[in-house]
Amino acid sequence: MFDTDKRQLIRRFISLIMCLIMVVSVTACGRSEDMVQAEDDDGTIEIGFTFDSFIIERWERDRDVFVSRAHELGVEVNVQNANGDVDTQISQIEYFIEKKVNAIVIVAVDCEALSGVIAKAHRAGIKVISYDRLISDANTDLYISFDNNEVGALMAESIVSQVGPEGNILEINGPLTDTNVPTVVEGFEKGLARTRINIMDVYHCNGWRPEYAFDYINRYLAEHPDEVPDAIMCGNDSIAGQTIKALSEHKLAGDVVVTGQDADVEACQRIVEGTQYMTVYKPVEKLAGRAADLVVELVTKGYVDINDTMSDGTYNVPYEKLDPIEVTAQNMDEVIIGTFHQRSEVYLNVDH
Repeated sequence: MFDTDKRQLIRRFISLIMCLIMVVSVTACGRSEDMVQAEDDDGTIEIGFTFDSFIIERWERDRDVFVSRAHELGVEVNVQNANGDVDTQISQIEYFIEKKVNAIVIVAVDCEALSGVIAKAHRAGIKVISYDRLISDANTDLYISFDNNEVGALMAESIVSQVGPEGNILEINGPLTDTNVPTVVEGFEKGLARTRINIMDVYHCNGWRPEYAFDYINRYLAEHPDEVPDAIMCGNDSIAGQTIKALSEHKLAGDVVVTGQDADVEACQRIVEGTQYMTVYKPVEKLAGRAADLVVELVTKGYVDINDTMSDGTYNVPYEKLDPIEVTAQNMDEVIIGTFHQRSEVYLNVDH
């Protein structure tokens, strides 16, 4: 009897010990998960940045400056390249939402196609920024860009200074899915309003692909051999480069006034060589650095202290606007050399 009671007591004691071990194990596992979670959630701000593509030279500079400034502020940046495909960009934004980043910065492929996924980001409590291109009907938390109306006005001013109050010109722009395009055109055409300059034709390069400008100019000159334009307004420097390439095949390079935008190094070379008259310089170091500062402010404060707004078609979005600068051969050294490009790059093909 005593042996039986003793055996039962031992079994109960062992069961009690096993239960205690299980409780300790479960608790330890729970604590381990909590510790891992605490280590992941260390308070570091993470920004997702999706670019349309890197076809346009300047975007690489925007990326590098933004990431560098963000790192100075202790912020991590996850950069994605949509390669000009809107579905890819939507997937990248959804990926950022799943990662629970603090903010998403977007150079939109198609400004009219992202409102749905941005609404999803907002529901997740993520701040969304329109970078350089205002996303339509999306109520993004910030739009930061240059004064694109002024970009067009500077192009018009340059053409009038060279062509005079009357003449015939062509317009070659990027796609209308980029909301900057109609804004630039508005400023350009307003700048021509008091002249008798005639816009003979308007062409849009899908996806900002410059090779389309080359084909268009060749086709236009073949079909209108007696209607050589006095000037061609090009929406950016890549388009200007292909336009000038086509003009050169018709022995017209340097005879037609060509404008551009972005101050790409090859455009600056063409300006000092005399085949492109001007470009619009947009100091991307200021834009990208300022954008990084404002994104961090948005995340930490929940808002930014900006008074200007711009309508995205439905909502008034806080708008940080920087000033563009006209660049010609006359002010190349003052504006560009040593700050944006080196002298040896710009004057590579000319004596100076």
